[in-house]
Amino acid sequence: MKTTELRWVDRFIIAAIIQGAIIAVMALVIVAIQVTNSDINIIQYLSLSFEGTGKWFFFGVIFHLIIIVAVAVTALFYSQLEITLKKKFSKKLHVLAAIHLIGMNVGGAGSMMIMTYAGLAGTGLLTVFTEGKLGPKDPAIMDSFIEPIGGFIALLAIGVMCGGLGFVLAYRNNS
Repeated sequence: MKTTELRWVDRFIIAAIIQGAIIAVMALVIVAIQVTNSDINIIQYLSLSFEGTGKWFFFGVIFHLIIIVAVAVTALFYSQLEITLKKKFSKKLHVLAAIHLIGMNVGGAGSMMIMTYAGLAGTGLLTVFTEGKLGPKDPAIMDSFIEPIGGFIALLAIGVMCGGLGFVLAYRNNS
């Protein structure tokens, strides 16, 4: 019986599916809270808070969706290398691809989920999820999220740079 090993294209597709499931669950939770709490229109409240911390929620969600698409598109690059061009990955290329996968998924999704959370916390809307009522706005809370978001974005950047280097090296590899 032949065993098939996961290729990098497969790993990136699986990661995109998992990321899509995560954001779908986040959306379902917000919809469920909205359905069970008719006192507050969550999306309307956030959109009215857009000049403040509410924009962090929207940017977090939008950029998370962009990360998901980027991970899926990245799978096409690995498909080109692994399937179409039949390039063999050396140990060094496997390490670069692993850093790429982790950087994009942990760094990208982590920073965007923190942005989303910070937007909910800063608008006071987070207390709807925890206490069932709207809390006070606290724009100063955003200051405590800058370093974690920056750290995750640095991980994202390292992952993308390693992936780009890996693509070039694999493409130039004559095997």
